[in-house]
Amino acid sequence: MKLITFIGIALSFIVSAQPALINVNEFELEYEVAGNGKHIVLLEAGGSAGMSDWEPVFNQIAEHATVIRYSRVGNGNSTAIKRHFTSSDYAEYASELLVALDVNQPVILVAHSYGGSVAREFAAAYPKQIKALLMLDPSSEHDVDILRAIDLEKANREIAQIKLDDMADGMSNQYLDFWSKRPLPDYPQIKDIPVTVITSVKKVDSPANLFFTDQGRQMWGELWQGWASAFPQGKSVLTGKSGHFVQFDEPELVLNELLVLMQKLNKH
Repeated sequence: MKLITFIGIALSFIVSAQPALINVNEFELEYEVAGNGKHIVLLEAGGSAGMSDWEPVFNQIAEHATVIRYSRVGNGNSTAIKRHFTSSDYAEYASELLVALDVNQPVILVAHSYGGSVAREFAAAYPKQIKALLMLDPSSEHDVDILRAIDLEKANREIAQIKLDDMADGMSNQYLDFWSKRPLPDYPQIKDIPVTVITSVKKVDSPANLFFTDQGRQMWGELWQGWASAFPQGKSVLTGKSGHFVQFDEPELVLNELLVLMQKLNKH
């Protein structure tokens, strides 16, 4: 009965399809709900990004499912903060957001970039709230390993400069997550659910650093291929057409892979 109630609420949001604010613990989070359907999709944006991170695919997803996008604390029109939040903290607030919205069924979590770090934490910590995971060029705390494996001396110089650039406007909320060294959550830390990772291996003419060289792109793809293959229902998709913002460069690819996940779920 609660699920039916929520779907009715979601349908009422569609009419206006306008962003709103909701209290989650001590903060206000900006969010928007659209569409309707059997599945509920939660969109987790990239680092420092708000709801606009999903502009190219939000309405298209709404044609197939109930879709929720929101801005994390400190981003978009959500409450501005000065304290540091980790990916684990953000995952907790995503969980609380679903509770506040009266979402009583597990969601399909779609995440971009740093949102992938949040999504992995969410999937490991809140298994009852997730039924599938789709990540778009997700961030990894092992980016620096790729640089150092290519050219240690040059990598250390580049990493030092990247850190300085990150600190130019003060420490960002995701800063410590990017530079901490932790193992990626793996199966069975994340339960046996459909998991798809779309990874950009697009070659660039003038790479900004070793990470974007042809060798770096290859190693990046291999990293996520290996991670996805560890899951019984894991799938890795490599794309040479998209840069980091896959949802902007290939929105049709994102939608197609999401529909594949829905089809898998429908068979169970």
